[in-house]
Amino acid sequence: MQNPQSYVRSNIAGFVNLLEVAKAANPQPAIVWASSSSVYGLNTENPFSERDRTDQPASLYAATKKAGEEIAHTYNHIYGLSLTGLRFFTVYGPWGRPDMAYFFFTKDILQGKSIDIYKTHNQKEVARDFTYIDDVVKGCLGALDTAEKSTGSGGKKKGPAQLRVYNLGNTSPVPVGRLVSILEGLLGTKAKKHVITMPRNGDVPYTHANVTLAYKDFGYKPTTDLASGLRKFVKWYVNYYGIESKPSKATQRADESS
Repeated sequence: MQNPQSYVRSNIAGFVNLLEVAKAANPQPAIVWASSSSVYGLNTENPFSERDRTDQPASLYAATKKAGEEIAHTYNHIYGLSLTGLRFFTVYGPWGRPDMAYFFFTKDILQGKSIDIYKTHNQKEVARDFTYIDDVVKGCLGALDTAEKSTGSGGKKKGPAQLRVYNLGNTSPVPVGRLVSILEGLLGTKAKKHVITMPRNGDVPYTHANVTLAYKDFGYKPTTDLASGLRKFVKWYVNYYGIESKPSKATQRADESS
């Protein structure tokens, strides 16, 4: 909402730049690219399936990712580019993005700052299908390993080409309050929670991935539950930032087993 042009530049103009280079290459590459679970927007089907409608984005970010999927269809249809879009569901773990909730919650809890925990307008907990980075990487490799060759040459299509989209999630939504409780235990510190109603800024109250298609086509099967993934993240975080945390029994067990 504060910087809309940055999303348009990256997710639309940047993607088209990539496809323009790819279409003219000889041979053309096959492309696996990052879409997003946000394309499901106001969809009420649960869990989210690739067959569900994605024409009701709830944010500009979601709209740019949906635009990317339509642009992919166009370049596949006209130029024979093989394209696979991956709809990632709240990816977390070591080396993650500092702007993600699990990351800045960890930082703020350790610094004694309050954290905002959102409730929906009907006072239900916000939930996310948190997906650990190692599981997502396996899905990316599966998509790459099964990607077929593009069929064009020098910007000209010579036959139908592969066009795919897959959900890569964990299949088990967890309330954000539960995420905070796990972090409190791992960090040995109580969070200062500030519970507020979610603003109507385009975020959605829950996400839940159906990954049947990815499992069928390349064996995608996430194996990391949120508690296990956060334990690995916290261990990385305190080591990377050189933080003296109060180790919980769970963190100590992780240290002893590694």
